[in-house]
Amino acid sequence: MSNFTDPNRLGISGKVLAACRAQGRAAFVGYLPVGYPDVAKSCEAYRVLCEGADMVEIGMPYSDPFLDGPVIQHATTRALARGVRTRDALTAAETVASCGKTPVVMTYWNLIEQYGPDAFARDLAAAGGAGVITPDLTPDEADEWIAATDAHGLDRIFLIAPSSTPERIAMTMAACRGWVYATSVMGVTGVRRGTSLAAPVIAARAREIDPGLPVGVGMGVGNGDQAAEVGAYADAVIVGSALVRCLASDGADMPGDLEKLGALAAELLEGVRRSR
Repeated sequence: MSNFTDPNRLGISGKVLAACRAQGRAAFVGYLPVGYPDVAKSCEAYRVLCEGADMVEIGMPYSDPFLDGPVIQHATTRALARGVRTRDALTAAETVASCGKTPVVMTYWNLIEQYGPDAFARDLAAAGGAGVITPDLTPDEADEWIAATDAHGLDRIFLIAPSSTPERIAMTMAACRGWVYATSVMGVTGVRRGTSLAAPVIAARAREIDPGLPVGVGMGVGNGDQAAEVGAYADAVIVGSALVRCLASDGADMPGDLEKLGALAAELLEGVRRSR
C-alpha cells in the first residue's frame, strides 16, 4: 500500500490521486489533444470531460508523435494542419481549471524547448496548470526543466516502462513531483482488447521501490471494465485513444460527439469507482 505522506512530493496533481485513494478508488485521468477538431471545439470537449474525469491531460500536438498510436496521431496531425499552437494548450488549461478540475499537459520536450522552459512553466502555472508529462525527457537530462518547474511550482511527471531497471525506476521517481507515469506496454498508445499483463508488474515494482509517490498507468484502457481492472492496482487510470475516438475530425456533429464523450467518461469514472 502506498504511503502518501509528503505533500511536497505530491504537489498539486498528486494530491488529486491521493484524495481518490482516500476514497478507496483510483483516479480517472482523461486525455484529449488541444485543437481537435479545432481549438474552440476541443475546449467544449474538455468541459464535458471535466464532468467525469478527476484530472484532465491536455495533449500538445507534435509533428513526430512517435509514442502515440494511430488515433492520437490522426487527431494531432489534423490539429496541426488547422494551425494549433503551443499557446493553445494554455487556453485549454484555463478552460479545465475554470471547471474546477486539475489540468496537466502532455508534451514532447522540443515544444517546451522552443517556447523556453522557464517561460512555459511560468505561463502554464499562471493558466492554472498543475504539471507536465514529458514522455521523451529523462530526469538525467532535465536539469533546466527541473529548475523551471521548481521556480514556478509545477509538477513534473516522468515515465517508466516495463523495461526500466530498478535503478532507473528509483532515479525517475525521485525526480518526479506529483506522480509517475507507468507505461504498461512496450510500444505506442491505443485501445486494446485486454489490458497489458505487464501493467500490474510495473506498477508493483514502482510502488515497492518508492511507495511515497502515486503511480498512474496508461495505454490500452477503453471501457469501464478495463478501468476497474487497472484501477485495482494503479493510483490513476489514464485513458486517451478511446476518448479521442468519440470526436469526429470534421466536428460536423459536435453535440452528438460530446454526448458520446460524456457517456464514455461517465462509464470510465464508474469503472474506477468500483476498482477497489
